[in-house]
Amino acid sequence: MVISRTPFRISFFGGGTDYPVWYRQYGGSVLATTINKYCYLTCRYLPPFFEHKIRLVYSKIENCQTIDEIVHPAAREVLRYVNLGRGVEIHHDGDLPARSGMGSSSAFTVGLLHALYALQGRMASKHQLTMESIAIEQEILKETVGSQDQVLAAYGGFNHILFAPTGEIDVRPITITQDRLRDLNSHFMLFYTGIKRTASSVADSYIRDIENKKAQFETMKDLVEESLAVLNGGQDLTRFGELLHQAWQAKRSLSAIVSNPHVDDIYDAAIAAGAKGGKLTGAGGGGFLLLFVPPDLHDRVRERLNALVYVPFRFECSGSQIIFFDQEEDYSALERSRASQPIQAFHELTDESPSPPAPLGR
Repeated sequence: MVISRTPFRISFFGGGTDYPVWYRQYGGSVLATTINKYCYLTCRYLPPFFEHKIRLVYSKIENCQTIDEIVHPAAREVLRYVNLGRGVEIHHDGDLPARSGMGSSSAFTVGLLHALYALQGRMASKHQLTMESIAIEQEILKETVGSQDQVLAAYGGFNHILFAPTGEIDVRPITITQDRLRDLNSHFMLFYTGIKRTASSVADSYIRDIENKKAQFETMKDLVEESLAVLNGGQDLTRFGELLHQAWQAKRSLSAIVSNPHVDDIYDAAIAAGAKGGKLTGAGGGGFLLLFVPPDLHDRVRERLNALVYVPFRFECSGSQIIFFDQEEDYSALERSRASQPIQAFHELTDESPSPPAPLGR
């Protein structure tokens, strides 16, 4: 049995420039971090006692005979890609809801790849997990998704990520003092709007017309450099929040469905209560609202947004990890043995032995 733990992420600046349709022409730049909220995937080879060959447990339960029968798109294609050749059981648990703008889909893909490789006794590098999960989501599943989520899920940490037109990805950890990092973390508040949406549908509303929105994308890319200057130059962190506000205004202009009147009302209420800036995480449309708020005003903002779920969080730096690994009995060998020697195989599988014959009386 294997358990992988893969972090969710928050993107501060540059989101959108990580879509291949953009960075393959102009290059992309993203400032983002992973947080201490995770996707957990438990995987084990399925013993040969069940009628089904594949069992998936997430918000639904799927018992299947073949990979083609699997409804969950990412699970189906990851299993096909890894090609276990064995029955398998997979359980998914997440600290945050799906379709909420926290990179949950890519965390699932990266985490499942990681767990299945470990189940085979293979160690996958962070680069391998990144590139293979990008290929599965973008090329096999044909989803309109960017490339930052897979990078962050695999690598973890607070990073400046550069996307080259050649397709190369450069992950640069942010090197600031721990005190500066803690101070930055203390300014953020995260609220769940309760609105679920599919990121690819929101992104598709502006990615298809990307040439006519070049100015907005350039603005979002430039804000990455300005935010880095704030962090590295020792400036007042309030400026970081103001830049978030600018980035959100630029992103809202990309499409009518990036935001909505309900989200706008929440955002305006937070600003009135003391927030300096913020944004919907991910592609937009709903999910989580990230706010930059001076620590002494947190209580006021929480009171103003008391109808929403508040989610405290910390930055994390581990990326996808195998947190449990236990080699199991090789049921495939025992199953072959059972086919040729049923009684002996039963004894092996149950760890029982035939009772010796009772001694004959004299």
